[in-house]
Amino acid sequence: MASIEQYEAFVETVERGSLTAAAHHLNRSLQAVSRAIASLEEELGVELIRRTTRRLQTTPTGMVLRERLRAALKDIDDARSEARREAQRIGGLFRISASIHFASRFVVPTAVAFAQRFPEVEIDFVLDDALSHLIEERLDVAIRVGDLGASSLRSRRITQLRRVIVAAPAYLMRHGYPRTPADLSTHLCVIRTIGPEGDAWPFLVDGGLVRIPVKGPLKCNDAAAANAAVLLGAGIGIAPLWQVRQEVDDGQLELLLTDYEPPPTPVSAVWPANVGTPARTRLFIEMLAHRLTGERI
Repeated sequence: MASIEQYEAFVETVERGSLTAAAHHLNRSLQAVSRAIASLEEELGVELIRRTTRRLQTTPTGMVLRERLRAALKDIDDARSEARREAQRIGGLFRISASIHFASRFVVPTAVAFAQRFPEVEIDFVLDDALSHLIEERLDVAIRVGDLGASSLRSRRITQLRRVIVAAPAYLMRHGYPRTPADLSTHLCVIRTIGPEGDAWPFLVDGGLVRIPVKGPLKCNDAAAANAAVLLGAGIGIAPLWQVRQEVDDGQLELLLTDYEPPPTPVSAVWPANVGTPARTRLFIEMLAHRLTGERI
């Protein structure tokens, strides 16, 4: 089937009277324009332009086709322009996905500020600790914590989260302080059954990543519950700093093994790999990245 480029080459050649003028207008090579017209004629099985040594002459069939194509190409050009304008419009339904706790602390405040700045935007949050499928759920952007792995989605890393080991002063008074990651084998640990750590916590030891087995009588499948248990002195815990920063600042929790902290966890914005990124998606990501830059996380 003939392409739009072939139709454009034919119409421009007829209207401008020469292959050279058409090629210049379309910013293509003379050979490309000539091949496009020849391919179109071959597909239709009819001569559209009669070539002589002095000039080009459009055949009657070519004149009829040119009139129909000119109107059709104008409609296509108008549709493209409208699509570009719509992509740049800061408005409409904007669906954002993120994990529940991270969204409440960072994404929702940013989205509220974004909606106040652009009142034509309607925000729809899809909050879930499981990874949402952007295409199936018609999401505009998702904020994901952790390594993305291979994906056809577009992405931008916007910040990284420090992971820390913490314990309540009451627990440390009873059980003492671990001095190295290996010392955790003699301590009670609050284990998260969600997330990448589980019962093997990552540490940097001698420049390499080492996973240290931990154990304890309390396991949680919720981050807030695990942090609450650590705060109550049930054991040592691991958490992103942003989740326990206030308790650390207030002295309710102490940071442990800071010389062995694992690499920070990346936070990325991902969105469908369309031809272009809508302006509202780009501006929201910029606003979130700017807000997170000043956070101690």
